[in-house]
Amino acid sequence: MSQKMIAPELFRPPVDFPDVPYDRLLRMAAERHPDRTAMIYHDVHLTYREVVSMVNCVANGLHKLGLRKGDRICLLTLNRPEYTITFIAAATMGIVVSPMNPAYKEREVGYQLENSEAQAILVQRELLPLLQTVLAQKSLPNLKHIIVTGDTEPEGMPNAISFSRLIHESSPKHPPRVDISTDDLVALPYSSGTTGFPKGTLLTHRNLTSNNLQFTTALRANLTDVALIFLPFYHIYGVMLTGSFLACGGTQVIMERFDLLQSLELCEKHAVTYYFVVPPIVLALANAPVDLSKMKSVKYIFSGAAPLPMDPARKLQEKCNALVVQGYGMTEASPLTHAQPADPALIRIDSVGMPVHNTEQKIVDIETGTRELPPGEDGEIIIRGPQIMQGYWKAPEETANALRDGWLYTGDIGHVDADGYTYIVDRKKEMIKYKGFGIAPAELESLLMEHPAVLDSAVIGIPDDEAGELPKGYVVIRKGFEDVTADDILSFANGKLAGYKKVHMIEFIAAIPKVASGKILRRELKDMEKARRAAKEQ
Repeated sequence: MSQKMIAPELFRPPVDFPDVPYDRLLRMAAERHPDRTAMIYHDVHLTYREVVSMVNCVANGLHKLGLRKGDRICLLTLNRPEYTITFIAAATMGIVVSPMNPAYKEREVGYQLENSEAQAILVQRELLPLLQTVLAQKSLPNLKHIIVTGDTEPEGMPNAISFSRLIHESSPKHPPRVDISTDDLVALPYSSGTTGFPKGTLLTHRNLTSNNLQFTTALRANLTDVALIFLPFYHIYGVMLTGSFLACGGTQVIMERFDLLQSLELCEKHAVTYYFVVPPIVLALANAPVDLSKMKSVKYIFSGAAPLPMDPARKLQEKCNALVVQGYGMTEASPLTHAQPADPALIRIDSVGMPVHNTEQKIVDIETGTRELPPGEDGEIIIRGPQIMQGYWKAPEETANALRDGWLYTGDIGHVDADGYTYIVDRKKEMIKYKGFGIAPAELESLLMEHPAVLDSAVIGIPDDEAGELPKGYVVIRKGFEDVTADDILSFANGKLAGYKKVHMIEFIAAIPKVASGKILRRELKDMEKARRAAKEQ
């Protein structure tokens, strides 16, 4: 049967997911398969029975410290089992978890601790000096408890306790029962914040539980699957992966951070079936002068968090047997909203697939946000489903702008084709306005990447008195192509574009500024241009 003959709704029928608190997904998996391996971290192998016992110990330990339902705990560590175990233990007690980026500097750590009003923090021992500097600079009266990874007690910190002591002085029996509604908050992740400070996102038990099950159902992940997870746990993408592979009874192999050669070794050693990435890693794999045969057990290379450039994606697909696919989501949706069809024959690598189970979407006109657009026409993507956030923490105006009549206005621009596949074009706020026309930077970036000399690219609009804005490209040149000129690249790109979309100038740059997930920090490029203009005017 051809793709055009298959109705989109057949891919994602409604599913009756259990409406349970977040920790129940792990506990139900452990009841079914107590002796299966849940986590592998270096030489440590933890079964589901052991993970549940550790979760109970930490939950009892948090209760003993005096933490109660509605309190908040920040997690400031690299990827490691203590992170996930503490997350689920906190959820068991109704405590709200606020993941924190371990790459943060003092100002950012202090902001999140203060803004979230956190009563406790789990901190990796190597990051303790960072926290101590924050505490010396800033008054944080709410922060009463500091839990430090490792076995020894931190010196000179009376309100600190080692993770080892927290576990060993607590019971592995089920902690005191807490009356938890699935409408209660469970997580307060902060969005990446490419402009100004990030916003806290209010996610409930139902949001995360639903999304874990939407993810495993859409991907058909089960207890036979092994996921390699090096994407950061503090990012909502990492939160989804750790929770989902516990929910389905699978095994997760944990890496503190991405290392290409080590990831290949682990794929072979543990027969990894799911390899989760962001676009920069697709680029690294596609261009790496290494044999990818150690990935022979991998079924899917799943990319998310930023648009996937097609040239490296197709190049990687040619190098390995795994299917290269992309999905779509955002912190405000816990995060997954779109995934590819389960049938490999129906995957379209340049799309993000279709809405996951129990998720609705509309494409609406950018100006009013109310008129629904037909297939093929670009507009703002709006989403409705059980995974959608409750709002932003302490930000009623931003909440009212993002959530309207039960729909999340994503700020992303895209369209649906005649078969129901969704294509992301760009961010609404980053559209370039040229003589009244809207130009998507991501479209131009993808085209620039097709030039054989271009390793990476970014496009922004720069002010112009006549046109409003002119598209300017920044490109990173591959080794061996140093002789290429800006005019060469302009001629290549502009020969494939409508007149109003043409790139007006190219600048060579050593690296494109990006956040950890791979999203381009166009704001940094715009600030650089603004500083240049200001210097010229002086």
